[in-house]
Amino acid sequence: MARRNNRLATGLMALALMAGTDPARAQDPAPAAGYTADQAAEAATLLADRITVTGDKTLVAEGAVEVFWQQNRLTASRVTYDQSTDRMLIEGPIRLVQPGQSGAVTLASQADLSRDMQNGVLIGARMVLARELQIAANRVERRDGEVTTLYDAVGSSCQVCASDPTPLWEIRARTITHDAPARVLRFDHAQFRLMGVPLLWTPVLSMPDPTVDRMDGILRPRFTNSSRMGFGVELPYFLTLGPSADLTLKPFVATDWSSTLGMRYRQALDNGYVLVNGALSRDSLRENETRGYLFANGWFGVQGGYQLGVQLQVVTDPAYLVDYDISDIDRLWSGVTLDRVTRNEMIWMRAGNTHSIREGESNSTQPMLAGDYSWTRLFRPRYLGGLASVEWNVHTLNRASTLDYDTAEDYDDVPDGRDMLRTSLELNWQRNWLLPAGILATSQARLATDVFSVRNDQVYEGDTIRAQPTLGMEVRWPWVATSGSASHVIEPVAQILWSPDNLKAAPNEDSVLVEFDEGNLFSLSRYPGGDTRERGLRANLGMSWTRMDAAGWSFGMTAGRVFRAEDLDQFSTGSGLSGRTSDWLLGGTLTTTTGLTISNRALFDDELDISRDELRFAYLGPKYQLTTGYIWMKPNALEGRPQATDELVMMGGVNMNPEWRGTFNTRYDFTAERMARAGLGLRYANECIAMDLSLSRRFTSSSSVKPETSFGFQVQLAGFGSDSQTGTAARACRG
Repeated sequence: MARRNNRLATGLMALALMAGTDPARAQDPAPAAGYTADQAAEAATLLADRITVTGDKTLVAEGAVEVFWQQNRLTASRVTYDQSTDRMLIEGPIRLVQPGQSGAVTLASQADLSRDMQNGVLIGARMVLARELQIAANRVERRDGEVTTLYDAVGSSCQVCASDPTPLWEIRARTITHDAPARVLRFDHAQFRLMGVPLLWTPVLSMPDPTVDRMDGILRPRFTNSSRMGFGVELPYFLTLGPSADLTLKPFVATDWSSTLGMRYRQALDNGYVLVNGALSRDSLRENETRGYLFANGWFGVQGGYQLGVQLQVVTDPAYLVDYDISDIDRLWSGVTLDRVTRNEMIWMRAGNTHSIREGESNSTQPMLAGDYSWTRLFRPRYLGGLASVEWNVHTLNRASTLDYDTAEDYDDVPDGRDMLRTSLELNWQRNWLLPAGILATSQARLATDVFSVRNDQVYEGDTIRAQPTLGMEVRWPWVATSGSASHVIEPVAQILWSPDNLKAAPNEDSVLVEFDEGNLFSLSRYPGGDTRERGLRANLGMSWTRMDAAGWSFGMTAGRVFRAEDLDQFSTGSGLSGRTSDWLLGGTLTTTTGLTISNRALFDDELDISRDELRFAYLGPKYQLTTGYIWMKPNALEGRPQATDELVMMGGVNMNPEWRGTFNTRYDFTAERMARAGLGLRYANECIAMDLSLSRRFTSSSSVKPETSFGFQVQLAGFGSDSQTGTAARACRG
């Protein structure tokens, strides 16, 4: 305590002296301690074990010296302050901490600084910015506390050990200037070295400091080597367009005569956002052609609580997106959406154009223009009780062709020029009852009315009006039991539904693909759309069992089947729903606390002949990660599947150590007996650098797309810009 009081007393004396007042007056108990408020605000505070003042008003502080001015803090072993020159001669070890976003810390052996530490020179200095980038220099010059110039400097963000003093990478320069307000580092006569070996020299180099989020400049390059394009380099350039918008230009050149200018534009709005991606190319793959694409989308909150979405997707040729590894999408949609969701109401609209780049599809015979509108309102009937809803749907589509029959161009059994408009009105009602023994009963009813207007169709030409009522009752009886450290929930479910056997025929455009799974086992209709609806008397039976262990893992199974009074030939044989009895539906899911998840869903008949099987496996551990998907489906010509689907998709990674990580991905088509795609990746990242290598092979081919092998490489140096952090802890020194 005595030492602390002594430091405070000497500190007050130093405060008075460094504020430019007489020490004798500082001891006077007059108001403001003998100096004005402005003087106090500009004064530097000094604390030390010993402070002496000579006759010429020179102050000498020794022993654990600390100097404070505003938010600047300096520590040293000895400080000599000359009031006549208003400067401090400082002996180290020196530590100067500056405020601001950069959070700069400067270490030095000697210094000559002004009283406010904003101007001066430091000798044998090392400056650290944002605890990431460190710069060592023989001499450091500070000007106005904003600009710091380091002479004969070396900058790096790599860990330097006594046993290995050479950093992985470094930039040596005649001078390195840090402009704190602009948050920019400027290198004069810079030389880039990798493991001590000079690789690049440039007279001038400007880089953002580690605190920068957005700034004009070059982003990290991307190097590729493709079997079709040769060696290529992409050098993105980032442009800020105000506080809420930016533009990234991505020039790309390859040795096999390919040049591309890509772009990405982003803008954040008060009520939404805009994102535009695009590119233009000239290459040897399609000589004398200008190729390119444009993908744009935006989202906007508009008046009345609505959300407006806009999307544009265009491409010059079917192969461009695959050739430049942009996307695997093969159907482009451009249009607008509008929706609003409240507690009791939902409104959704969508209108746009679909353009197919899928091989074998003709845009003249595929639905080109399509629009959908849906309005749903929930309410509680006063006399019936329960919950009811009214739903109004409009679905329309238009084809470019005017033919009213199917030609040999696509063989899809759909007239090439069929246009259609459907308006549907549905009234739904359900009510729950809790019966004795915990049985939950639900009564259901629906009345659906459809109006079709069809053109260019020899079978369905004209207008059609139809209505279908549906009545149903569902009973659930959940059982709960506990055994040891686990809880079990078993729930048998029985549902019986009735709809008329007959329903006026109409074109089916939105319900061609039907999936039978746990989600629609107890649905009023298993068709995904409204062009057709499930008919007849049917019973849906199922049971689920879930085991939840106290250790955190769980396992669940669901089994079910559909029984019909008559076979009305509603579903295709490959759907699992055809006949008087459907296939058995069996699904299971296992989830553990170690990151393992396994789920499987299978459809099979009484002879255990599987018509569909889906397996998903995922393990996300601290060292290993693996995700696998497998699907098997029987051929179904009505669903556009003339051959069986038998595919395996896998992707995974392994963290070999804190610096190295490997990844892989593959897709294998067992039906075609070939790999569709495969890739390998390797990443090295430490506290100062991140390097990514990739190798991929596309095996599939078509009339417009050829197989291709490509290699990619990217490198990123930490310490320049806030996004440059590698996210890896610093390496530890050994020895």
